[in-house]
Amino acid sequence: MSRICAVTGKRPKTGGRIIHKGQSKKSGGIGLQLVKTNKRVFRPNLQRVRVKLPNGSVKRMWVSVKAIKAGKIQKA
Repeated sequence: MSRICAVTGKRPKTGGRIIHKGQSKKSGGIGLQLVKTNKRVFRPNLQRVRVKLPNGSVKRMWVSVKAIKAGKIQKA
């Protein structure tokens, strides 16, 4: 499955997960130190829905939940 929204074009984005260690200053430590960053992927929340197209036909598509909530598609 290609993780791309058929309406908005949302696709996976890469980013990082930051790992800290130590005790916070508020708790009496010297603060949190950055230890490591891990690569990760942020995937869009896609749902497979039956969409009614403008010409009247019905097709199953992968659509992001944001597009469904915004009313950018008409469910069949």
